[in-house]
Amino acid sequence: KDLCDTAGVRTTAGTRVRADSIPTENAAVVVRLREAGAVLLGKLAMTEGAFIEHHPDYAVPVNPWDPSRWTGVSSSGSGVAVAAGLCYGALGSDTGGSIRFPSACCGVVGLKPTYGRVPLSGVFPLAPSLDHVGPMTRSVADAASLLGVLAGYHAGDPGSLRAAVPDYAAQLELGIEGVRIGVDERYAFEGVAADVAEALREALDVLREQGARVVPIRMPSWQELVQSWTLVCSAEAAVAHRETFPARADDYGPALRRVLEAAPVLSAIDLAAALELRRKFSGELQGVFEDVDLIACPSVVMAAPPLELMAAAAASDADTSPFMKFTAPFDFSGSPTLSVPAGVSPEGLPLSLQLVGRHLDEALLCRAGHAFESATNWHTRHPPV
Repeated sequence: KDLCDTAGVRTTAGTRVRADSIPTENAAVVVRLREAGAVLLGKLAMTEGAFIEHHPDYAVPVNPWDPSRWTGVSSSGSGVAVAAGLCYGALGSDTGGSIRFPSACCGVVGLKPTYGRVPLSGVFPLAPSLDHVGPMTRSVADAASLLGVLAGYHAGDPGSLRAAVPDYAAQLELGIEGVRIGVDERYAFEGVAADVAEALREALDVLREQGARVVPIRMPSWQELVQSWTLVCSAEAAVAHRETFPARADDYGPALRRVLEAAPVLSAIDLAAALELRRKFSGELQGVFEDVDLIACPSVVMAAPPLELMAAAAASDADTSPFMKFTAPFDFSGSPTLSVPAGVSPEGLPLSLQLVGRHLDEALLCRAGHAFESATNWHTRHPPV
């Protein structure tokens, strides 16, 4: 993703203000990939500054399942490249859903690690307290292998976790016998498309057949928290862009410019209230995980939407919180998530299952995703174009 610094290679973060930015050092994740023997093929297009819309100067990636449909953002190029078979895997970043949206819309696997599990050193930020970097691949096994390379403490990232890194790939065959998977019926099924709901029910049946126990849970209140996402993101993005905004405001595209213009007039009281909601949700979610090992829900509320619908939403001040209900809460909590292909819509578009784990329990997420893949073939489908 073109926000990971690559020494000697232009790194734009999708914005005109960084069009001539050529880093002198590699991001920590780039160093680790190179040291592991990875062949880095190129930089992948993304929305401006990892926000919701591509800069008008840059070409927009095309969904290989249907060019009239959304690719998901902001890791749009990463999702498209993996789905189209252009690479073994790609890096994405996720601040409000930017690994999971393109993974779901493009029909690939997306692994958002625990906050701090993969270092952010050398990765251009959107909102540093929400940013996560993780792999996007065609199978869970591939994602587990990449995470094993990417994860681990790095002194250049103050939020980097010092916890030891397990061998994720070696644990894939341990299965999920007796694993408790929590489902909140209202959270997971209300306000979602019928095909998404049906795909989730069928996925839960598969997980039961693999030995998991599906148990009812009640998710912490998420509505107000998700509505506060833009407020928190705007404040932190303004800090990330303070060297170029507002000094070079005319070089910014409309969506990112709007969110940066909003930052100076934000209420400190509202921001403090949002942070309190975040603390409350995170604490209550830990309580849920006392009774279950994983949580299951969709990755998105509908299969890849028409481009016109998403363009209209990006150009307006419409409330996007219903669309982010399955993504933003777990950026706020820093929880690890795994999205896997889990069906196909009547229009032939990919559908996606999301599993959420305890902090630093990516190994169990990968085991569950791998067990699901071994009983299905959704991850083997390839786009027609």
